[in-house]
Amino acid sequence: MLDLATQRKWDRAACGYDLMNGYGPEWRWAPWKRQLFSTMEGRVLFLAIGTGQDIQFFPSWQEKTAFDISSRMIAQARTRADGYKGRLQLRQLDVHDLDYPDATFDQVFTSCTFCSVPNPVNGLRALRRVLCPGGTIGMFEHTGSRWFPFSLMLDLMTPLVRRLGPELNRDTVANLRQAGFLEVQEERVYLDVVKLIYGVSPD
Repeated sequence: MLDLATQRKWDRAACGYDLMNGYGPEWRWAPWKRQLFSTMEGRVLFLAIGTGQDIQFFPSWQEKTAFDISSRMIAQARTRADGYKGRLQLRQLDVHDLDYPDATFDQVFTSCTFCSVPNPVNGLRALRRVLCPGGTIGMFEHTGSRWFPFSLMLDLMTPLVRRLGPELNRDTVANLRQAGFLEVQEERVYLDVVKLIYGVSPD
């Protein structure tokens, strides 16, 4: 079952999403996303496809499944998905209520997602469930900061921007460990607030 409040929030954001996020940010983060997504292989699940901006960084000639909670985001992503050189299935799903059997996928990827998932630890546990034993998760995420004054700034800003989507002060690395992933590693992209994060599903 979809979280209707979250769905409505992202349906409202869909119309202006590309304008706000599609040019400067994508150009800036493109090398890091290419690095992360270049490791895609096997049965891949991509969480929160949004309007499909990340599809341009996917390796070609693979089969992938991507989902989003917002039907309007998916509608905008279809053009980009249709242009993908491979097979890309789009679905409307809530990460907290995935309908896949256990151990369906070899890899899971996310991009700027777990700042916005209502219950991030439960969402990560749901992804771990559908991963094969030894399967991997790769994340491009912005997180909270351990450094002052950035930590204070993000704490103060989070209540203001929460209604628009993200929470800026989440500790996604700790959440990944709490969800039961092993071999959790992080690679800083910008200061300590934008990161590549990796984990392994237990055997």
